[in-house]
Amino acid sequence: MRHGDKIKNLGRTQSHRKALMSNLACQLIEHKRIVTTLTKAKSLRVYAEPLITRSKDDSMHNRRVVFSYLQDKEAIKELFGTIGDKVANRPGGYTRIIKLPRRFGDAADMAMIELVDFNEIYNKEGKDAGAKKTRRSRRSGAATTKKADAPAAETTATEAPATDAPAQEGTEENNA
Repeated sequence: MRHGDKIKNLGRTQSHRKALMSNLACQLIEHKRIVTTLTKAKSLRVYAEPLITRSKDDSMHNRRVVFSYLQDKEAIKELFGTIGDKVANRPGGYTRIIKLPRRFGDAADMAMIELVDFNEIYNKEGKDAGAKKTRRSRRSGAATTKKADAPAAETTATEAPATDAPAQEGTEENNA
């Protein structure tokens, strides 16, 4: 029985599991989202979130501690650079797991794990940070009639010479 055994072994030895989690974490940091099995994604969340928390404070000690887990200089640069800046105000929950359809070969439960702050679809602040939302209403007030009259006046002013010009040409041809 495995009472009180909280670690998911993933059918691997300790050294193999450590290398797997390190590689998955490096790929997650590099690509911002990866597709893997649901169990590996849940294990990766437990492994990666403390490392992302350490990236908030860019010190030599934190860099060395994270490097002892990841063993990848490029991942460390990315983690303490762009990722650390984006998650600075977030108190936790840096990753999101989205379940996907089962894999055809062995019917394994698949999932996509991604960094929350780097998804433009769900992250409304990143998408419309500078855009100002306009209020839409169905009221027929003076403001809406002024807006409606202004474009109508412009279109009639631009269309009037175009309609008058062929009529004048036609009259000149008839006169000649």
